[in-house]
Amino acid sequence: MSTRWGWRDWVVAVGLFCATAGVVLWQDSRVTVLWDASYLLDSSWRIALGQMPYRDFPFVHPPLTFLVQAAIMRLTGRVFFHHVLYSAMMGGLGTVGAWRIVLEQLRGRVSAAWLTSVLLALPLVVLGVYGIFPTPFYDCDCGFAVLVAVWLLQRFDRGRWWGIAAGIAVVVPLFVKQNIGLPFLLVAALGVGLVMIVRRSTGWVLVGIGLSLGLAAAIMHWTVGIWNYVHWTVRFPAERRIPSMADMVGIYADESLRWTLPCVVVGLALLSLRAAWGRVVGLVLVAAPLVWPMVVLVRSEESDDRASALLAVWPLVLIVAAVVALWELRKGLTVERLVPIFVLAAVNGCFLSKQVWGSTYAIWPLLIVLVGGVVAALAGPPHRDETAMNGARMQLGFAGVAGVSLLVCGGFYLVSEERLSYARVDEGALVYPGRRELRGMAVRGEYLPNFEELLGFADANIPREDGMILINGEDPFYFATGRTPQFPVLLFDPTTQPYSPSELRAMEIAKGIRWVVVKRELQIREDPTPDKAVTIAALTEGFAVVGKLKGYDVWQRW
Repeated sequence: MSTRWGWRDWVVAVGLFCATAGVVLWQDSRVTVLWDASYLLDSSWRIALGQMPYRDFPFVHPPLTFLVQAAIMRLTGRVFFHHVLYSAMMGGLGTVGAWRIVLEQLRGRVSAAWLTSVLLALPLVVLGVYGIFPTPFYDCDCGFAVLVAVWLLQRFDRGRWWGIAAGIAVVVPLFVKQNIGLPFLLVAALGVGLVMIVRRSTGWVLVGIGLSLGLAAAIMHWTVGIWNYVHWTVRFPAERRIPSMADMVGIYADESLRWTLPCVVVGLALLSLRAAWGRVVGLVLVAAPLVWPMVVLVRSEESDDRASALLAVWPLVLIVAAVVALWELRKGLTVERLVPIFVLAAVNGCFLSKQVWGSTYAIWPLLIVLVGGVVAALAGPPHRDETAMNGARMQLGFAGVAGVSLLVCGGFYLVSEERLSYARVDEGALVYPGRRELRGMAVRGEYLPNFEELLGFADANIPREDGMILINGEDPFYFATGRTPQFPVLLFDPTTQPYSPSELRAMEIAKGIRWVVVKRELQIREDPTPDKAVTIAALTEGFAVVGKLKGYDVWQRW
């Protein structure tokens, strides 16, 4: 079958891209989480100024997302809307990429491969990498990077440069988000290496992996120090964030599996029968777990119940995809058959952060890739006899049910902002900023007006060369003002802030900090500042309040 794009491919690709990008732009027009946006913007701005993460200040995340955003600032200026456009573009490309991956999985194995792939990709219009969380972020970028790597791995055997490009792409997620990229890289390198040994083929993918890792190590060594990088991105996060084993396997103890897993097992057994009634009943049973979120959507008015029903799809799909992928290996070891295992490694690595509830917002396309792999593996050869025609109808029926259910329930999940409930994104009137640098933000409540009052106070009263500390760092102060951060800590969060109050105080004195700004009214619901009272007391010793703004206290050194 030809892999060239026809007019219908371009129509669907443009439609998916525009629809997904439109959802991201719409989502951005109604919600901005200041906590996450400020960390991304201010960290990227200090990198744009030439400050080196890992060497000049502690930094627990890989650099690529921040380097890209810093480049946008340098090229187009400090305007938040430029970063919104980036999110929309990446979201659209991610959806199109996931669709093409699924189509490649189904091609030659499913009679109606093209239409089936479109139906499975439809939910990504609302559940794309940037749909739920529309601000540039490392999880979302890493989800996109994994999709690119998978797309190239499907084509690695087309020539030397395809293989090298695939190897390079496999490494990229490691430098976007380490808990996703590292397991993906390790499993993919091992799997590709085994294929090269078994099939005695040229290992251009491994060449690409080796070259990119070597180049990355050299760059780290000559810029920030490779051991600095390892400490801040591997050792320190492992000490602060690695969950217990019980939490890691807890996602596979979801109560819904007690009925959804037996449903799928019995359904798959019935689908193997030649009798028409068995196939119909089997399809109903296999599709039932994907229809259940629709039932909960109609029956329940509680957004968290609806979200729980939708998210319960994840452990079921992961288990089924793992079993099917391992069963497929009996036919022989190929990269194509290993792709679902590579994706499973990335997904389970992602769950090291906040398990299913908190981690899935940027990786829904990977779920669709896993579903596509299951459909492809269970499909028979695409013949034209009556049995095959009935099988094609079954595949289309399943894809239609899955696509519609995930599209509708995913849409309600996005609109409810259930995933963003850790911040007050649904309280108060929607406010847009007046300051040019902040245009593109949309925040409910008085947070933006209060922040703009602080910016006006700083413009009038605080010399630009004076060092400042902002507690807890929820606002993109340095991005908005263009000032140079002079204190190592921008965000007072236990995940990113490694210092004790006494160490913070010593650094404050050493760097001659003259101003401390304490935010009183936070958008984030739970202030994560470690030892907040002690920290504020230590950092304001010898300071006096010189400004009592609507949402802030401004302290100046005596």
